[in-house]
Amino acid sequence: MKVTIDEDKCCGAGSCVLLAPEVFDQREDDGIVILLDAEPGEDRHAVVREAAAVCPGAAIAVSE
Repeated sequence: MKVTIDEDKCCGAGSCVLLAPEVFDQREDDGIVILLDAEPGEDRHAVVREAAAVCPGAAIAVSE
């Protein structure tokens, strides 16, 4: 799995951070997503897919 983010689409809702704090974080100044792990382990695939699905800005892309 490879995770990419589009900062321009991120609205700073933080859903991804709540679901997968080991993969996503937010910048202090504006809340924009920070990708901590672009290739998370298999044990995190389901939660990363969920984070991408619930992202209101569709800023998270997941590829296999």
